[in-house]
Amino acid sequence: MSHRQNRTARRALAAVAVAAALLGTAGALPAAAAACPAPAVIQGRAPGLVPESGDWDAAHHRFLLGSLRHGTVSAVGTDAGVRTLVDDPGTLIEIAGLRIDPVHRRVLVTNLDNGIGERSTPATLGKVAGIGAYDLDTGRRLFYTDLAAVAADGADHLANDIAIGPDGTAYVTDSFAPVVYRVAPDGSAAVLLRDPRLAPAPGAYGLNGIVHRDGRLILGKWDDGTLWQVPLGNPAALRRVEVAGGQALLHLDGLLGRPDGSIAGVTNAFFGAGRDAEVELRSEDHWRTARLTAVRPSADPTPTAVVGGPAGSLYQLAGGLAEANAGHPTDTFTLRRV
Repeated sequence: MSHRQNRTARRALAAVAVAAALLGTAGALPAAAAACPAPAVIQGRAPGLVPESGDWDAAHHRFLLGSLRHGTVSAVGTDAGVRTLVDDPGTLIEIAGLRIDPVHRRVLVTNLDNGIGERSTPATLGKVAGIGAYDLDTGRRLFYTDLAAVAADGADHLANDIAIGPDGTAYVTDSFAPVVYRVAPDGSAAVLLRDPRLAPAPGAYGLNGIVHRDGRLILGKWDDGTLWQVPLGNPAALRRVEVAGGQALLHLDGLLGRPDGSIAGVTNAFFGAGRDAEVELRSEDHWRTARLTAVRPSADPTPTAVVGGPAGSLYQLAGGLAEANAGHPTDTFTLRRV
């Protein structure tokens, strides 16, 4: 073999070694994850955390939960270990919606002031609607967008939940205004839709959960349990989704799109009416109509979200919202597999 052939062979062997190492590193997490079954119940403990929503971070095999009380994002292991990933005290007051954008390796959160957080002030109460993006590995802030300024109407605002499109575009609901925002991957934002039919009842929360489905958004309203469809190509064509058995959706909170095309969600008895339950919805006509296929009573009070978990599992999150709203935040939260 010539000197040149020797050098080429060495380079090829080195490349194979590097590729093998990378594959080994990438494959280590799924292998470990496969060896760790999804626990039936994860009982977390963290002083006054009050998580309202969350998402499964498959890249790190952990849950990410947003805190209403602290305005932080916590990483929670399947062993119930809790550590803070995001703490942005100059910006975040309370976190409601949380979604992972795997394409850009970041976590998106909504910022609001509902009077529950430690950082709540009279000046910001009911006036905050924002979205922040943070690095999935380090928790470093990537951008923050003031959505109330984008709405530019001087009204009350409360950014609630997030859906993410395939390209990383985020869509955010506003519980105090009949508005849905569109946020580009670089953080620039606009009002996608403003429609009086989406206005909340006086003194109540309106728009809440949101799911991206095949070029459309599915919106849930907490106050009346109605479901709405927004074609992204023509948002003005907003229409209500007729739901068979929809009377059971009163106080519909977080929603999650499932791989099989269904939508999972929770209802709660926050403020008395409604019921604490996990619900499932399906549609055979691209969400022109839908049917309620399951209602499962919750073993935990005031659930606020359904969260994906390892190996395609699904968890219901109950973080002590009612207690925190009453001024007595608890130090425990529950992720219960459903």
